[in-house]
Amino acid sequence: MKTLLKSAALASSLALVTVAAQPALAQDKNGGTIVQGLGIANFDAVLANSNAYKTAEQQRETTYKAQYDQAKQRSEALNAQLKPMIDKFNADRQAANPNQTALQQQAAQIQQLQENGKQEIQRILAPVGLSQAYVNEQIEDKLDAAVKSAMAKKKISILLSPDAILAVNGSAYNLNQDILNELNTAIPSAQLVPPSGWEPRQIREARAQQAAAQGQAAPSTAAQPTGR
Repeated sequence: MKTLLKSAALASSLALVTVAAQPALAQDKNGGTIVQGLGIANFDAVLANSNAYKTAEQQRETTYKAQYDQAKQRSEALNAQLKPMIDKFNADRQAANPNQTALQQQAAQIQQLQENGKQEIQRILAPVGLSQAYVNEQIEDKLDAAVKSAMAKKKISILLSPDAILAVNGSAYNLNQDILNELNTAIPSAQLVPPSGWEPRQIREARAQQAAAQGQAAPSTAAQPTGR
């Protein structure tokens, strides 16, 4: 009997220890259980709502006004040039016996003109695109530290993206604002105009990979025996 009582007491003690070791599960306002240490964040939304990003968007309209105006004028001129061509194409296509060869030629001319105009407008707005990439890269460089700081302050050990979640009841796990606060502190504003010759990270990395591949290929090429 004493042995049974001791075993029962030991089992009870172990059960109490196990329960005490479990983390406390909080309840959200909707009555659901909140899992401690878990968070959700949308980095794209955080970046787009940062002070540095929004300020740069406003400044860019003034700094690159000439490019915006030129692109708008070219687009309007292109549309004016295309309209009679498109109207004629549509009218000819609705004829009783449309000339398919002529229609194909008209369509090809319209398509070529549209493509050339698109490329021209892209060249005009290229400085704007570089500015956007430059600002984004400056903010992204501070994002990792901002995320880690927000996670540490909120005691988050696992951070998920919204794409990995099917549904969430309430906003108890949302870490966007906490990360945004850290990011705004780390980078209140960004430099708008990139230095001369600057290239986006993707291009720099592609060049580095290409150079590395060429560097690896050079020794093997040099090691080839010379035939007679």
